[in-house]
Amino acid sequence: MTALTEFLTKGGPAIWVIAALSVATLALILWKVYRLSAMGAWAGSRARRAVALWQDGQRADARAAVAGRAGMRARLVREALAALSGDLPEPAAREEVTRVARALLTEARTGLRALELIAAIAPLLGLLGTVLGMIDAFQTLQNAGSQADPAALAGGIWEALLTTAAGMGVAIPAAMALSWFESVVDAARHDMEDLATRLFITGGH
Repeated sequence: MTALTEFLTKGGPAIWVIAALSVATLALILWKVYRLSAMGAWAGSRARRAVALWQDGQRADARAAVAGRAGMRARLVREALAALSGDLPEPAAREEVTRVARALLTEARTGLRALELIAAIAPLLGLLGTVLGMIDAFQTLQNAGSQADPAALAGGIWEALLTTAAGMGVAIPAAMALSWFESVVDAARHDMEDLATRLFITGGH
């Protein structure tokens, strides 16, 4: 704990902001994993089974396969089956399914803009801290005049560089998590498009 406090103290105000961002990043990543899991972003077997049953003409079994399921794909298939089974003309049914899909994907993308922002500003904050630290180090050198100690200057420079390293240390995990979450959402979008297309090709009765 003492080493951490010393690190934060040497880094100046910027390092405290970066430390807060690191905590926010970890919390956001954990929350996003939980939310995507709760939305069934990695589940799709029930939805695929329902579509297969619908294509085989087993309409009641298809509806039962996704009844009450919370997964993104299952929710979309359930809405598509309801639209196909109702009195809506096909264009209107497609629009309704598209609306549901957009809402699900928007929900799945919640929080990704925050991660993107953190990945963008953390290195900039680190650079800002480094620039301010370098200014302070050279001001100290100037004030020392001919009695300047190179070791003291070197110490001021490496302390200033701490914020750059810290900013990158926050930005890299944030960018990696953002890329992973976006790939999960893209996979879900592709699957939902495929499932809806297969249902509409089969049609409803």
